[in-house]
Amino acid sequence: MILLIVGLALWIGAHLFKRMAPARRAAMGAKGRGPIALTILAGVVLMVLGYRMADGAVYWGRSPAMVGINNLLMLLSIYLFAVSGAKTALARRMRHPMLTAVKVWALAHLLVNGDVPSFVLFGGLMAWAVIEVIVINRSERDWTPPPPAPRRKEITTVIATLIVYAGIAGVHYALGYPTFG
Repeated sequence: MILLIVGLALWIGAHLFKRMAPARRAAMGAKGRGPIALTILAGVVLMVLGYRMADGAVYWGRSPAMVGINNLLMLLSIYLFAVSGAKTALARRMRHPMLTAVKVWALAHLLVNGDVPSFVLFGGLMAWAVIEVIVINRSERDWTPPPPAPRRKEITTVIATLIVYAGIAGVHYALGYPTFG
């Protein structure tokens, strides 16, 4: 569990560094991108290793209903993530589609994983996304929505969402986590 917690701390610290210590981050300039990226990567590796090794009490398991809800939430999460990059119509209405995607992703995983390591990982990442939204909104009060995107981008975003969802489901199956029950 310690690796999981250290990985989560690295992820959160690296992501909040720019907002919590803006002068220090600015002083690092472009050269700061590498160390921050490595810190984030180390955090991901430690979270994956820590989660796979962690043991803890189990409070609930997968049920057919929760698996179905999880899958729908995952489709929404991937779509929100795609929206943030494609700057579609929804991105014009939502300030933080990517962080919202993380919150939806975390909730989806908590619905089907009711054990302590899942609470730490998915609950920790959900808490980070909530904190990140609050910190960004406080430090950058003004928000300008992106310009309108062409209609084809809307269609491409939906198609890309379905393709990525299928890929993620395939990876989960390959790792021994059946996504459809």
